[in-house]
Amino acid sequence: MHVQYKMMERKPAAGSIRNKERSKKKFLDAVGQILMTKGCSALKVNNIAATAGLDKKMIYTYFGGTEGLLDAYIQSQDFWSNVKVDPSIPIQDGGKVLTQKMLQSQFDYVDKNKELQKLLLWRLSEKRTTLKKLSDRQEANGEYLFSTITDPHFKSHSEQYRAVIAILISGIYYLNLYSNENGSVFCGLDMKSPQDRDKIKEALSFIIDSTYKKYE
Repeated sequence: MHVQYKMMERKPAAGSIRNKERSKKKFLDAVGQILMTKGCSALKVNNIAATAGLDKKMIYTYFGGTEGLLDAYIQSQDFWSNVKVDPSIPIQDGGKVLTQKMLQSQFDYVDKNKELQKLLLWRLSEKRTTLKKLSDRQEANGEYLFSTITDPHFKSHSEQYRAVIAILISGIYYLNLYSNENGSVFCGLDMKSPQDRDKIKEALSFIIDSTYKKYE
């Protein structure tokens, strides 16, 4: 009876946690839905709650308010905010292969994630605390990768390497945004064509490889 009693006590707690997570997901999904259909100006607490089908008070309970909810949503969508590198795994090549794979993955991720594209355009058009947090979070993650992996490898040429990465990442963003908004052909390559997208990924790999060879 004692064991059965403990199980009965734990079930509601587990159920409560699941309900909380489901509700949080509904709010996050609602933000994405509104962003895609009505735009960032419609991201108001009443609209979000109505779209989620939940009481708006829960936004304050779970996220501390609309800004907290938007911050959680933005973090869930961003590629670089979610990059994790296991520090226990040794990197023997100064991060070359890791960098190539991350940039190629980012190129595909931005293309597939239309919500992230909306967020990127929103960040370019409006100053907002949650959007500034996105930039700060990306910089913090990037700085960790630079300072722990590539800076020790490139040493006095670390800033030249960072400049190359800055151009590549901004190019990845632009190519995907351009193809989504104003036509898919850029420099004669169709960003909607898997074959042409592979050429871009090959170019990313080539530039990284060339950078490592130049500064080794």
